[in-house]
Amino acid sequence: MKNNLFFRRQLAGLFLAIIFFLSPAWGFSSLLALECEPLPKGRSEKEYSDMIAVCEAARDKAQKDLGDLQKAIETMTLQEKTTRIKINQAETQIAVLEDEIAGLSAKINRLNESLDYVSKIFIARINLTYKMGLVNPMTMLFGSKNLSEFLAKSKYLRIIQLNDRKLLLSMEETKVNYDEQKQTKEQLQAKLVVLKKQLDLQKANLSSQIASRKKLLEETKGKQAIYEKLIAEARAELVAITGILSGEGNEKKIRNVSEGERIASVISGASCNSSGTHLHFMVVKGDGTGNTENPFSFLRGGIDYLNCSGSACGSGDGDAFNPGGGWNWPMNPKIILNQGYGNTWATQHTWVGKIYKFHNGIDVEGANTEVKAVKAGELYWGSFVGGCTLQYVRVKHNEDNLNTYYLHVNY
Repeated sequence: MKNNLFFRRQLAGLFLAIIFFLSPAWGFSSLLALECEPLPKGRSEKEYSDMIAVCEAARDKAQKDLGDLQKAIETMTLQEKTTRIKINQAETQIAVLEDEIAGLSAKINRLNESLDYVSKIFIARINLTYKMGLVNPMTMLFGSKNLSEFLAKSKYLRIIQLNDRKLLLSMEETKVNYDEQKQTKEQLQAKLVVLKKQLDLQKANLSSQIASRKKLLEETKGKQAIYEKLIAEARAELVAITGILSGEGNEKKIRNVSEGERIASVISGASCNSSGTHLHFMVVKGDGTGNTENPFSFLRGGIDYLNCSGSACGSGDGDAFNPGGGWNWPMNPKIILNQGYGNTWATQHTWVGKIYKFHNGIDVEGANTEVKAVKAGELYWGSFVGGCTLQYVRVKHNEDNLNTYYLHVNY
């Protein structure tokens, strides 16, 4: 009997706990039941915030499986939905702010008219009070028929003066109210500017996200095997580059080379850890740390180029192309930039960001496959053996204590 009673109590406690966690007041069940869907404009801030949380949770769950193409596409789609919600949220906030600003403008106009009206009355009353104030009390006394008339005139004068004070206070209160409403309007207008900038940014993000998903589908042709191959290549290239910069590559000194001298040629098509023709160019400190430098800090500007580092060639949403040095380029223009240096568009918007967050060189193509030394130095042929053999050349530049690396090449 005691055991049955204990069991019933435990069951009741569990039931109450379930009701508590799934109750509307807790809000947990409603969030769990929701699916990520773009909310239209005109919803409440809580609805937007809740749906954004649902979408981001679903996105985070989907993106954990890196090797699944469908999960990658689902992640991108969920991110697009999240951005659409944020766009509708911003547009709703903007509409509310614009209504508030319009209401304040009308109120300020009314206050301004009221202030003008009160000011005119006050000026007239000041003139009247001033004239009455010029009357000598003795003159007013002798000009009165009797004492009662004199006292009445004196009382009337005091009433006028008291009303003038009240009118002055009313005018001051109206002015303060006017100034406060005007300040509130200016604050709302400043907030409106910020919101509109955020809206523009979200719209740009959405365009990039849509382009990223389309680009992934184009690169993989929607096939899981191709996607897995791209991921494997990116991982293997990262391992190889890390190994090369750590001094694990097999190198052989060849000769001294001069600036602009041909030192290699880019491999056409797919090669070790590369799905297509490109030169991975790096500038590395010669202090043995393997730390890279931004190649754009050394390469000269003013060349013909096409920026293909974003959603599409020439789209304008890719990496900055801003060379500012004096070195010649390792390939002949027209230069095609496939990926820039550092935190790139690809690491932020594509699956590449799941492999690495920082691109330690630049990926470029040229008018032909010829690769040239950017500065004079000692030429080394090198290779790194992993799942395949990645060939590269290195030029040691003594005067700058720098090394330049050229990957995916034939000697």
